[in-house]
Amino acid sequence: MDPTTDNAGRSGDPGTARASLEALRAEIAKAVVGQDPAVTGLVVALLCRGHVLLEGVPGVAKTLLVRTLASALELDTKRVQFTPDLMPSDVTGSLVYDTRTAEFSFQPGPVFTNLLLADEINRTPPKTQSSLLEAMEERQVTVDGTPRPLPEPFLVAATQNPVEYEGTYPLPEAQLDRFLLKLTIPLPSRQDEIDVLTRHASGFNPRDLRAAGVRPVAGPSDLEAARAAVARTTVSPEITAYVVDICRATRESPSLTLGVSPRGATALLATSRAWAWLTGRDYVIPDDVKALALPTLRHRVQLRPEAEMEGVTADSVINAILAHVPVPR
Repeated sequence: MDPTTDNAGRSGDPGTARASLEALRAEIAKAVVGQDPAVTGLVVALLCRGHVLLEGVPGVAKTLLVRTLASALELDTKRVQFTPDLMPSDVTGSLVYDTRTAEFSFQPGPVFTNLLLADEINRTPPKTQSSLLEAMEERQVTVDGTPRPLPEPFLVAATQNPVEYEGTYPLPEAQLDRFLLKLTIPLPSRQDEIDVLTRHASGFNPRDLRAAGVRPVAGPSDLEAARAAVARTTVSPEITAYVVDICRATRESPSLTLGVSPRGATALLATSRAWAWLTGRDYVIPDDVKALALPTLRHRVQLRPEAEMEGVTADSVINAILAHVPVPR
């Protein structure tokens, strides 16, 4: 059956949903080369109803990745370029006076979408950054005292440049903690870069995904069925204790001034369940926890200045903790 015409008639079967979500990788690969881990992270975030912080230098296809994911999932997407003069109402929307009716009406902002790409979120002041907090946490926007629900599903994919800090406003820890995952988008390998240039030489246009052959292979009904299946994924007491031990170890690390909060432990459990289900199991094993520990925890810890000067990174600290915390058998 043609996946482009199947979404309306899907039965919501978990097996069908898993197959559809697995097909995303092949579909996105038609436009984006060599970013499988980021694709998987975005799917995990959608399954957990979480948000993603994408970090990478300009030109590594962060925007294209989100646009292609939205196209392959048949979801609406909007992009906001965050700048120093961006106002909160530019994101959430505002009341506009209608001269014909002599009344104020609400004009929705770009946050009213399924996938919001918040490009270079660290280039806008904290007041505008915080305008996303209610949307991310409560999945609604309050304007003039009236709460307005956001569409479902809803995911914020915010990007930031890791090498350019002049004129930026680093996200505070409280807002960083609201992101389920922090995904690093690396520069492509030599062969991947050759493939990118070969595609462009053959006429590939990143602004025309249809011409690249990208088609919807899954939809909101698949996500709903998948989320229900993830919620039924079994977590043993030993796995729960393992997650807690990892997070508590970050609070005791001599290299960190800030460890993982209980919210972070809850996030690691949720992402581990989603990964377990995506890989075909209805129960979580320690390897699932290890696989999602870095993207789930790296932005929830803060390095001591002296450790940072010695070249220690958040990833290296978490990897050391994973190597020392006893694994349940």
